[in-house]
Amino acid sequence: MKGDLLLIIDMQNVYAKGGEWECMDTERAAQNILRLVKSGAADSAIITKFIADKNPQGVWADYNQKYKAVNEDKNANELMPQIAALEGRFPIFQKSKYSSLSVPQIKKACLKAGRAVVTGVVDDCCVLSTVFELIDAGVYTVYITDAASGLTKEKAAATRLTLEGLSPLHVKLMTTDEYLKESGKN
Repeated sequence: MKGDLLLIIDMQNVYAKGGEWECMDTERAAQNILRLVKSGAADSAIITKFIADKNPQGVWADYNQKYKAVNEDKNANELMPQIAALEGRFPIFQKSKYSSLSVPQIKKACLKAGRAVVTGVVDDCCVLSTVFELIDAGVYTVYITDAASGLTKEKAAATRLTLEGLSPLHVKLMTTDEYLKESGKN
């Protein structure tokens, strides 16, 4: 049986408490991600960082212009310290699109995995985009609801409602505790 691949999406300082794009529960999401890593429930993990494209096309050029200050803030774009501590243990890939599967190595790893276990920020943007692309690629997907965070409670609820409409066939929604219990690693 193929093992699970834990995707840790864009856990960067810009989304942490006090960051320019602070999400509502980023610290809680980070704690749960670390619980998942420590448990060993997933066979492997990949970490992503969203970094603006140096040669953007179309709407991405507009995006880069609007968010130029954030894009150029080195500290904002660094991984949160507790996630950065995983460097060397897991590969870290930069992406300049919302979906993590825009990186060929990540897509290949997800296609080889038994399931992709999705965590990170922003749940109503990069996380949701990644889940949709995983589904389109035919990858069994688990969305860990308390290891992801959105910009607001309303947006997080909308993301969850959208994914519940695709559950259980296309995506399985679980909490960290439920996932660890299922894996026997709780």
